[in-house]
Amino acid sequence: MPNRRSWAAMILGFVIGLIGLVLAIGGAWLAVLGGSLYYLVTGVAMLAAGAQLIRGRMTGVWLYVAIFVLTLFWAFWEVGTNPWALVPRVIAPLVLLIAVLLVMPTLSQAVNRWRIGLGAVAAVLLVALIGGVVIGRGAISPVMAALPSQTAPGMADSSGQTVGADWPAYGGTYSARRFSPLTQINVSNVGKLRRAWLAHTGDMPATPDAAKMYGAETTPLKIGDTLYMCSAKGIMLALDPATGAEKWRFDPKVPDKWIPYTAACRGVSYYAVPNATVGQACATRVIEGTLDARLIAVDAATGKPCADFGTNGQVDTKIGMGEVYPGLVSITSPPTIVRGVVVTGHQILDGQERYAPSGVIQGYDAVTGALRWGWDMLKPDWTGAPPAGQQWSRGTPNMWTTASGDEALGLVYLPLGNSAVDYWSSLRTPTENSFANSLVAIDVATGKPRWSFQTVKKDVWDYDLGSQATLIDYSGVPALLLPSKQGDIYVLDRRTGRPLTPIGTIKAPGGGIEPAERSPTQIVSLWHTLRKDPLTERDMWGMSPIDQMFCRIQFRQARYAGYFTPPETGKYTVEYPGYNGGSDWGGIAVDPQRGVIIANYNDMPNHVRLVPRKIADQRGWKTREQAGGPTPGAEGAGDPQAGTPYAVDVNAGWRMKFTGLLCKQPPYGGIRAIDIRTGKTIWDRPLGTARTNGPFGIPSMLPINIGTPNNGGSVVTAGGLVFVAAATDNLIRAIDLRTGKVVWSDVLPAGGQATPMVYEQGGREYLVIMAGGHHFMETPIGDQVVAYALPK
Repeated sequence: MPNRRSWAAMILGFVIGLIGLVLAIGGAWLAVLGGSLYYLVTGVAMLAAGAQLIRGRMTGVWLYVAIFVLTLFWAFWEVGTNPWALVPRVIAPLVLLIAVLLVMPTLSQAVNRWRIGLGAVAAVLLVALIGGVVIGRGAISPVMAALPSQTAPGMADSSGQTVGADWPAYGGTYSARRFSPLTQINVSNVGKLRRAWLAHTGDMPATPDAAKMYGAETTPLKIGDTLYMCSAKGIMLALDPATGAEKWRFDPKVPDKWIPYTAACRGVSYYAVPNATVGQACATRVIEGTLDARLIAVDAATGKPCADFGTNGQVDTKIGMGEVYPGLVSITSPPTIVRGVVVTGHQILDGQERYAPSGVIQGYDAVTGALRWGWDMLKPDWTGAPPAGQQWSRGTPNMWTTASGDEALGLVYLPLGNSAVDYWSSLRTPTENSFANSLVAIDVATGKPRWSFQTVKKDVWDYDLGSQATLIDYSGVPALLLPSKQGDIYVLDRRTGRPLTPIGTIKAPGGGIEPAERSPTQIVSLWHTLRKDPLTERDMWGMSPIDQMFCRIQFRQARYAGYFTPPETGKYTVEYPGYNGGSDWGGIAVDPQRGVIIANYNDMPNHVRLVPRKIADQRGWKTREQAGGPTPGAEGAGDPQAGTPYAVDVNAGWRMKFTGLLCKQPPYGGIRAIDIRTGKTIWDRPLGTARTNGPFGIPSMLPINIGTPNNGGSVVTAGGLVFVAAATDNLIRAIDLRTGKVVWSDVLPAGGQATPMVYEQGGREYLVIMAGGHHFMETPIGDQVVAYALPK
């Protein structure tokens, strides 16, 4: 007989029983797949506990207490004291435990029943609080090594540019070190940093569909008394570096139909014409690539088009590509100018069709805009524009990101992507296979390759090279650092491409839908890698045991054989890291004085499946041309891959459809300091707080350093600071280079998916970042340029 009728106990018993039923059914499914038995056993036990509570029996309380205690033992056995791994295993059961203890007095007739019940709740909360603090403190990665004690010798910049008061190129210089020698802002005073000014580009989405495709990604330049930059759709602006006041603007008037995946302009390039006379028009010029693939040169002093460059200051780089539907070809990265040659690649819209427009690399005269050369890997004998009646080879690997340049050697270093369509390889030529996913050094005098270094063989994972290579000296050798999306960092002799640090190979999984195409091995860096250990079922996550269980089921249903698991059509595969993993377009920063690399990175898988053409057609997956315009959505989520037997469905980050949370446990992104001389990690910490993240898209506002996905890079200064935004929490932060600890932060007016820059004006050091937001990162879209400085 029940001790006492209790509606509270009955309601709670029903809830616990319902949760138990879900866990029992899902747990049985997981057990059949070979997964953990915990969910099945716990589900059955919760059904029993719920039934007892509904009947008003105290045994229901004790049974649930036993379930919770055993859950604790299981959780610590499975994941130790990892706080993020404990969240779905412990927090929801703890909430239910507190509810059970609060209901307990209603099942008793003892005089002191409420004192006992409330005392038990207080004790549980106290133990949980103490345990949370202890475990939370252990979650912060400790400093693993000291900074190099001596300065790094032989780090002269071979780009021909100087950074300090100025910031003359996208990466600081064409060496792409993202380093400032300024020291006015340092660890001792960075806490006093305040906003100095805020400017608006005026470039905001005109329609809701356009808002789903915006992400400016801009890093300004600073030369002399002017900042030069571009907005999301390529409006060029000149600003006063001390006040942010606008000096001039030039609008290339790019229609929305030409926005590719993202309306982004990462930056512009600056060129001073040799032997120009004082007052000569366009003696100094700003050059940008546009979303409709034009090169535009304007006078750096006035913003007026340079009449001597192309036609009215413009060159159409699509000439020779044949038919180009709007949005399939764009330029989102700033050109690299070496020895008077403007070198540009193109973003060829991913996932559309096998024979998309060409990935040709082109070199133009910086003064006249004349085509000096075009490098078409399938037409290596061509030295200029295609002969009459012919066109650049379609579908070849392209460079959508930024090249670096060595003025002394006359070389540009091109990080190449894949042939058109990423997840099907059978139609690629041997030449395409040899250059895809490679860093290619091009002689700017001839447009011919000097050497190439490949990071992935026959890529079907979208592992294109997204990061700009960084030029350094390594043990006295002219070298470069090459980061990859897989997380590997290679050190190469930039004269020859010869690896200067150890490289190994791993056995790659076979199978997939093209087993004969898969390489049995892939190369890896043995010097340094940002990649983490392979995933296991225990790495699955959620906000409760229920959604974690469903992620475990998905993991068990998918094929995952470790790194380079090829995609399939019968089932999903897990790609880890995903296409946004490792180092992407933000690149790395290098402190040449201390010999330290700063690398922020992503740590997320993708959930991938190939979809037969007939099914893709039934689902209405069309190319942009077939659809008659842009089809906003995550990259790879329903890409048609026309001209191949399969479309592709990519769940980027592997998100749960119901809660929106990621199936892998945090952190999802981090930032790391690396000793250049040894390749050893100095410190490694999660990057990004949970303040704007939460289930169902509801911001948690928690200042907990969860490590969020990030896009954008960092800048390091001689003042011992690393400045970085990039994460989804809309913060810009300063990090102590010695320890990796955040020593200052500020909330940006929109997402900070851009790389900051540092300069000096009027004896004052400034930090500037574009707060443009990003549709892919789901951060607020904005048009603000924000500058920080110490109080006067």
